[in-house]
Amino acid sequence: MSPLKAPSLRQLRRYAIARSLFKATSLPRAIARLGFVQADPMRAPARAQDLILAQRVKDYRAGELERRYPRLPIEEAFFINYGFLPRETLALLHPRGPACAWRAWDAKTQARAQEMLAFVHQHGPTRPKDVQAHFDHGRIKRWGADLNASTHLLEGLHYRGLLRVARRESGTRVYQAIEHTSPDDGPAGNPTENNDARLARAGQLLDMVVHLYAPLPAVSLGYLCRLLRDGVPHLAAEVRQVQEHAKSRYAHAEVDGLVWFWPQGEKPAAARYQVDDRLRFLTPFDPVVWDRRRFQLFWGWEYKMESYVPAHKRRMGHYAMPMLWGEQILGWANLKVVDGRLQHELGFVGSRPRGSAFQIALDEALKQMQEFLELSRPVSERRQ
Repeated sequence: MSPLKAPSLRQLRRYAIARSLFKATSLPRAIARLGFVQADPMRAPARAQDLILAQRVKDYRAGELERRYPRLPIEEAFFINYGFLPRETLALLHPRGPACAWRAWDAKTQARAQEMLAFVHQHGPTRPKDVQAHFDHGRIKRWGADLNASTHLLEGLHYRGLLRVARRESGTRVYQAIEHTSPDDGPAGNPTENNDARLARAGQLLDMVVHLYAPLPAVSLGYLCRLLRDGVPHLAAEVRQVQEHAKSRYAHAEVDGLVWFWPQGEKPAAARYQVDDRLRFLTPFDPVVWDRRRFQLFWGWEYKMESYVPAHKRRMGHYAMPMLWGEQILGWANLKVVDGRLQHELGFVGSRPRGSAFQIALDEALKQMQEFLELSRPVSERRQ
């Protein structure tokens, strides 16, 4: 496919905002439309998944996803990152086991995992503390941290498609076993899936990624393909093959010396992509700001999440949320709840906007945040 007439960078920016921040809808429809909602356990002032959905679900309240999860056709799973996606998508990600489930574990770990899986089958819905009480697996070193080995095994079984998250209790996962129809279920032991079928699966998964984060500069698309290969290592070769043919699969154009990609049939320059004048506090994991390369291209400054940076080295704050006002991200906000009151501290790339328009938009955004968090006490501001 030949490149389309190139939109301007501003048109790409407006398109990115408008297509992602669609008109508020129901929770199931919002998840289906996004395709994937990234999760994060940090609560500042709410978890990432709740902050993402609050921008796209009518009258959404913090914790609603966790409360409604058992009744919704969605699953927690690892995709390009960990999060929530429609249950039907699992057919594209899995099976990653059981035939390949033990591939990355040594014999001792494999035996422990098999014992734990049998325990969950017999026990029913299982909390990490249930297996910790039954098994004495000790602790292990992973990613520079000291982790409970039983919890790590539960997460590994979940990743491999042998367990699912049935629900959460105060944020803690409650697992249940998944019944497989054949001991040979899984990509390593599934002789019935031909190469064309595997390639189709890889293509559908990459389409989901492009749909969620478009428009994407080519470098960002390459990075997301690497993340996807981590999520579906059994389809890594097929993902790479789809990526190599990206220019024939996706609409694209060169803008200011960079090639950008987006789904076929969408026109970034179309008048329908309009941005309202609301002010929004976006989590660092929101699709609008997730791609830091694109962020800098669109808004001309570097944004970093500094939660894991030592406090004395932070420039923006512990959980600085980009502050989108219309088409511009003019700074960031650190929000937290202290004694039942929402506190906010703002930072700006340039000077704070003057006049009443910004203050009105800010007051409305803070009011909506209070409603989302179900707070009743007035907002207070901490000046930098």
